[in-house]
Amino acid sequence: MNKRQKIRKGLILFSFFLFPAIFYYLSPVLIIQASSKGIINGSFIIFIILFISSLFLGRGYCGWICPGAGCQEAIFLARDNKVTRGDWIKWIIWIPWISSIIILAIISGGYKKIDFFYMTTHGLSIGDTQSLLFYFCVLLILIALPAFIFGKRSFCHHLCWMAPFMILGRKIRKYFQWSSLQLKANPENCKNCGACTEYCPMSLPVQEMVKHRNLENAECILCGTCVDICKQGVIKYNWGKNIHQMHQIID
Repeated sequence: MNKRQKIRKGLILFSFFLFPAIFYYLSPVLIIQASSKGIINGSFIIFIILFISSLFLGRGYCGWICPGAGCQEAIFLARDNKVTRGDWIKWIIWIPWISSIIILAIISGGYKKIDFFYMTTHGLSIGDTQSLLFYFCVLLILIALPAFIFGKRSFCHHLCWMAPFMILGRKIRKYFQWSSLQLKANPENCKNCGACTEYCPMSLPVQEMVKHRNLENAECILCGTCVDICKQGVIKYNWGKNIHQMHQIID
């Protein structure tokens, strides 16, 4: 593990340790409750920030900051089988969820107040036994158990309510061809060792993507594992427009 991956894993583990304190700022439930009262709460603001950040950083949050990532990647030590299907499931959850938020906000007469610390105790999420039990239920049932049962980052693939915000942002960025952080590949240097695919935390067919010079994938979290695992330097970070799409236009 090189220095960059040590830093990345350190960040997501630190974020995971902070999860009990910041849990409400990522809550899919509190935003519904707040919207029904016409309040813009902390999770509303955080989700907007994630969407805006994805226009330039893709799903970098998922790879470098997300507390759920720290939990799931720690489980890799015990369970690291690949997840290659079911990415559509989170959309079945996200669409009615986001629809309910919009409908409740309309029924309440629109947003009238901003309260970033809504329902927190001195800015902290866990202020009583009920909050603690709710946190552990979410952690165990939605994040930890799927990773044990289905494999690598199952929560990210199947259940995450934050991922669709960033996927949509990435698609918008791709459509308008804005410059952003991405991965680029030089397949001429590839030795077909398969390490990039083997170690990808999102179970993506990276080696096949390299052959087609297209590393743009809705499930890519820009963690850089494939960049750092490749001894030939085939994959690199790049800041620019969609390289694959530009090649298609030129061809």
